[in-house]
Amino acid sequence: MTTFSSSWRGLPRPALLGLFLFFCAGFADGALVPFFPLWASSEAGIPVGAIGLLFGCYAGGELIAGPFIGGIADRVGRRPVLILSSLGVGCGFIALFFVHGVVATAVVLILTGICESVLHPTILTAIADVTEPSAHPRWFSMARVSSSAGQILGPACGALLALISLSTVFLAGGGMLILGGTVMLIALAETIGSGAHAAGDQDDEEEEEGLSALLPAFRDGRLAKLLLWVVLFEISGNWIEAVIPLYAQDADTLSPSGVGTLFAYAAALTVGLQMLVSGFAEARSALWLTVGAGLSTIAAFVLLAASPAMLSLIAAVSLCSVAQMLVAPLVPTAVNALAPAARRASYMAASSVAVDLKDSLGPSIGTALYALAPRLPWIAGIPLVAIASLGLGVAIGRARNFSGAGFDAESGGPERSTTWSTSPATEEQS
Repeated sequence: MTTFSSSWRGLPRPALLGLFLFFCAGFADGALVPFFPLWASSEAGIPVGAIGLLFGCYAGGELIAGPFIGGIADRVGRRPVLILSSLGVGCGFIALFFVHGVVATAVVLILTGICESVLHPTILTAIADVTEPSAHPRWFSMARVSSSAGQILGPACGALLALISLSTVFLAGGGMLILGGTVMLIALAETIGSGAHAAGDQDDEEEEEGLSALLPAFRDGRLAKLLLWVVLFEISGNWIEAVIPLYAQDADTLSPSGVGTLFAYAAALTVGLQMLVSGFAEARSALWLTVGAGLSTIAAFVLLAASPAMLSLIAAVSLCSVAQMLVAPLVPTAVNALAPAARRASYMAASSVAVDLKDSLGPSIGTALYALAPRLPWIAGIPLVAIASLGLGVAIGRARNFSGAGFDAESGGPERSTTWSTSPATEEQS
């Protein structure tokens, strides 16, 4: 906690504002995700098998927009992108309160997803702009803590609002993101010329614009392989959020308010333990961490397959929270290590597209499997997690080796010492 407090005080203002916006986004997600399946099945009259498709519409908007506008913050700046995207997502959430029917809901979710496609990657990019490379794993962990803090209050607030109407949670989530966008408008300064980014290679700045410049995953084989394993690992982990509300309700284990409380507990666990786990993880290899995360997730699935009882639900979300604590900070750090300075936002956007793909496929597959058999998602997830955790560990380890082989993602030149590489690099970027 002492380290956390001193690190917090040492952050420049744009990074602090980025953490605040992560808090707002976490609150909105926490208020929406646990209650959306319950709202869709009870108040909207949507079949269970189609709920995942609506989740897919939200992620689909992000997938559609990500390759085209995902790297726009590299060209127009971080500030306008953060302001417009947060306000757009907030208005989209509020619009859900007023719409009715599958088609109208799908359209709103697609438009909201388009706005959201640049929100999270641009926040991470702004934080990376104003912090040292050696500190990126720590700050990305702090970003996760900020998001999880919002995910404590979001479900808790949603649990209270659900007593009135499940649709009112959309007003709370949207209002929080509008607040975040307003704060960015008032207080955020542009970060695109900060720190090492200001000294980026002019050749990179003069690269072609357009779609090819915004699809680094197709131009960088290392990034593409890394993101493939991220998608596979996260798809099954997403079933916890998408399926547990239905699983618990059908088993008469939890009410809608109880579901919100359960996810608030999971977020509180992340807030309390993330920095501790990150400090412990610094001395471990990527493969060790991803295998540990895989085993933790597999244990959660075994418990859920065995019983939908309250104790099993609590233990399962606890184990999955620990798994995310181990893996989540590794991925943006690895992506940032592979990214040239002038294309940092584009690389982060490619990573976000992978997460969006997970958010689209995860609920769709999970709820479809649940419609076939209530325990099928947990049984099918065990081998998927086992394979993906091994592949992800190898891919992140290779990104670490690339970072330590002489390429400095910040300056495009010889690498400085980082938490991933304790000795100076001797080679230059090819």
